[in-house]
Amino acid sequence: MRRADRLFLIINALRGRRTALPARQLAQTLEVSLRTVYRDVADLQLSGVPIEGEAGVGYLLRKGSDIPPLMFSADELEALVAGTRFVRAFAGERLAREAQAALIKIEAVLPPDLRERAAQSKIFAPIWRDPEQNHIARMLDRLHEAVLQRHVLCLEYRDAEGRASTREVEPLCLSFWGGAWTLTSWCRHRNAFRNFRPDRIESCRESGETFEDVPGRDLQTFLETIRGYYAGLE
Repeated sequence: MRRADRLFLIINALRGRRTALPARQLAQTLEVSLRTVYRDVADLQLSGVPIEGEAGVGYLLRKGSDIPPLMFSADELEALVAGTRFVRAFAGERLAREAQAALIKIEAVLPPDLRERAAQSKIFAPIWRDPEQNHIARMLDRLHEAVLQRHVLCLEYRDAEGRASTREVEPLCLSFWGGAWTLTSWCRHRNAFRNFRPDRIESCRESGETFEDVPGRDLQTFLETIRGYYAGLE
């Protein structure tokens, strides 16, 4: 079980209780050690969640408390709702699905007034995906996985002028520019950083090779280069 899921379940288990919940019972429910429960509860307390009690006694949410994790304000919650809607509309299918699941977990522990505020958010990102957009969403999932796993990719690419090329790249990150996504990579063919638009990638396959960060051609170097470029325009 992921740590984020454990923290969510701990708070949910304590909500509405009138008596302290023993740490041992939490450990059995979550199928983790007592030490893990103690550490997770301590982290939640440091984050501002009003949990009372101690090891060996049990835990209880402070009387009158019915709050979401990390004590979201109404404006913070609306930002999360808007962000989830944008991810669902423009990101890959996997991120869209996970963003929606995260929002459901957050709403599950909201007090009624904040839950109503979330439902009434007037910021939308309508999802109107045609077959081409579905193809791009699936491509984004593949590229995202390659970034995370550091898989070298072989791309069949067509640029804005329609010129075709084959590239072997080390994918570093995905960026959304408000109208299009780009895959930032170290291009082994050009021996330089290059950005590729997923909607212009005609085919993509893994080479079977992985890559490691190399000074001068890693993501940090790329970001420093971009910051330097825009600083020079000021």
